[in-house]
Amino acid sequence: MLGNLLLLWLAALPLMGSPGPATLSTAAVGATYGARRGLPWLAGICRGTATVLLLIATGVTAVVLTVPALKIAITLLAAAYILWLAWRIATAPPLSRQTEEAKAPAFPGGYLLAVANPKAFAAIGAVYAGHTVVAGDLATDAAVKIAALSLVIVLVNATWLVFGAMISTALHDPKKSRVVNVLFALLLVASVAVALF
Repeated sequence: MLGNLLLLWLAALPLMGSPGPATLSTAAVGATYGARRGLPWLAGICRGTATVLLLIATGVTAVVLTVPALKIAITLLAAAYILWLAWRIATAPPLSRQTEEAKAPAFPGGYLLAVANPKAFAAIGAVYAGHTVVAGDLATDAAVKIAALSLVIVLVNATWLVFGAMISTALHDPKKSRVVNVLFALLLVASVAVALF
């Protein structure tokens, strides 16, 4: 079982940790607002991604995706929200000009983005379906995979938040800050475009 678990983690880390809407937005929130103020966003991203994991594990995703109109509606709502978030990140003031009153993205937004993230469904679905950790016992296998992948969700997204916060120290210069904020926003939009097409 331990060998199978290690193989699951080895597959999950690069797939789930690679740049995508959730990871890039978390890094952008860390860079724009700092790690401490980004914790509510991180919690929303982690909880939303865990919801995706549960939807995949229970088979709900397969049922929802059989309704074409629902799939299109969810995709359009997700794209609109991610574009709005990218705009907020691109237009955020430099850290040196932010006050504690500047409102950082919060839990609900992170949760919504994670649940509507097409990359999460693809990456988690591939890892979850492609690995068996406990052969011969579907319930135990599902429970172990959910626990193991939940750890990956927290680790990967916390790492991106810390990365964003680490580069934020160089962003007190207004010009550098604007360039990095716009770059994160463009990468966020591009990650959605890649995931959709």
